[in-house]
Amino acid sequence: MSSPLTRSLLLVAAASHGIAQFVPPPTSLKEVTGHLDIPVRYKEVPTGICELDPDVKSYSGYVDVAEDQHIFFWFFEARNQDPEEADLTVWINGGPGSSSMIGLWEELGPCRYDPFGNVLSNEYSWSNVSNLLVIDQPTQVGFSYSKPVDAWQSNDGHIVTVADGVCPDYAPEGSCGTYSYPNITLTANSTANAAPNFYRTLQGFMGAFPQYSRNAFHFATESYGGHYGPIFNKYIEEQNAKNISGAKEIQLQSVLIGNGWFDPLLQYQAYYNFTVFPGNTYDWFPFNESIESMFYNNVYGPGNCVDKLKDCYATQDNVICNDADSFCAYMVESVYDDILGRDEYDSRELTPDPFPYGFYLDYLNSPKLQEAIGAYTNFSTSSNVVGQAFENTGDDSREAGTVEAIRYLISKNITVAIYAGDSDYNCNWLGGEAVVEEIAAPGYADAGYTDLITSDNITHGQVKQAGKFSFTRIYESGHEVPFYQPLAALELFERVIKGYDVKTGKDIVQAEYVTQGTPKSTYHQGNSTFQWTVTPSNATYDVNTNKPGAAWQPPQQAVLMKRSFKSRPVAGRRGR
Repeated sequence: MSSPLTRSLLLVAAASHGIAQFVPPPTSLKEVTGHLDIPVRYKEVPTGICELDPDVKSYSGYVDVAEDQHIFFWFFEARNQDPEEADLTVWINGGPGSSSMIGLWEELGPCRYDPFGNVLSNEYSWSNVSNLLVIDQPTQVGFSYSKPVDAWQSNDGHIVTVADGVCPDYAPEGSCGTYSYPNITLTANSTANAAPNFYRTLQGFMGAFPQYSRNAFHFATESYGGHYGPIFNKYIEEQNAKNISGAKEIQLQSVLIGNGWFDPLLQYQAYYNFTVFPGNTYDWFPFNESIESMFYNNVYGPGNCVDKLKDCYATQDNVICNDADSFCAYMVESVYDDILGRDEYDSRELTPDPFPYGFYLDYLNSPKLQEAIGAYTNFSTSSNVVGQAFENTGDDSREAGTVEAIRYLISKNITVAIYAGDSDYNCNWLGGEAVVEEIAAPGYADAGYTDLITSDNITHGQVKQAGKFSFTRIYESGHEVPFYQPLAALELFERVIKGYDVKTGKDIVQAEYVTQGTPKSTYHQGNSTFQWTVTPSNATYDVNTNKPGAAWQPPQQAVLMKRSFKSRPVAGRRGR
């Protein structure tokens, strides 16, 4: 979660519309029909747009899941194995309303973009070990669209259409372009409501690309993916059981969720746990006694956050849940933002925080990139419309059946791996730990935390695992774990999808597998990586020291960008 919706979208809009332009409809998309007779339009993406290896193919396009609902995908072949024999992993970001291009360009995709306009290869890409399918969902998120319209984007993220493709003088500089028609009836308004079109997107893609869809299927997500992951995958399993004519049975093997937002009743309380009692493992106590008292009252006082959430859970009423969401966001979560000036997604940094890098945002709005991927609209990091649609139903403040859905997946012998960077406040690991204890997977109460052993011989965290269910705390990592701890994240991912234990990656996990160790992860690293002044916007992040590193240096003969450095924008309500 982030600060309130309007505030976060203001930041998104300010950072995302710098070089927008009207987008001509692509003419190079190939049209095919996927499973369930779902139309798919796609093209092969040229080498160098993202993936730099000419022997590794990538494709992008749209699955037309319904009238005026077109879901964008970008697919990458596995790098280090025969892609027609490799498993398929799908990645989606959270929000609700955040684009999965965040995960692709900032975290685990095959490419990065530097401040000098160069595409770089990510050696820790998750496509090293799996085919990778990145999806912008629901409709109107990222490059997905309902109807493309000429419009301008206001500073608070609203899309205002224009006549005859003429940009008005009063529009903010660079804000005019082609956007998705902003209509809340043409997108999802809840997690459950989004599941069918996500399933249809998979059916369309798998029918269009059967050569990449033969083997096991894995689902990975983060943040609001704590809602998406359990509910979407339970829906997939339920559809499989129906033996629907014309549908492909999706061979779901594993679900990975990073810094997820699952159960608000537990996780809003974890904001108090992280900042006041028992506190975080960085030995950082940010509030004075007066603020701590206010914070406690805002959480636990009569009629306040916890009581409002309980009312939401009991009634499932949209108005009551929306009220709970608004109260808890402003009066509990945002105390952190209002007082501290620190990044919700990485407590070690003051705002503006330059990490993870947001340089790619202008690249995604360049004619070169948009033509290469067959885009119909300009790119926005987060959708105002989708955020509002989910807010109207109070989806953010509902548990939405996520815990029971995870139990269901476990009962189906599906691997579930939950992990969390421990410097994230937004969806902090203490809340995640409370959720996994609530899930109560078979044998989990008898498991203990043990060190995560990786190939670099550095202890990057601890894991607690029973059978195919695990929870991993990652040290010195913000919300987007694959950015801050890329090697540990890749090795964790590979172990999970191959069915090995998370601790070592050496043992095939059996039902009776249980890690040995302490009931709680008690390691305190102290605050030596905390920054007490704002980090320069042109700094790199050093994954060895877990601190800001040297400034970016232009590669030889590189052409400097024509804009100034900028920090990465916040995206969506639950963020990335």
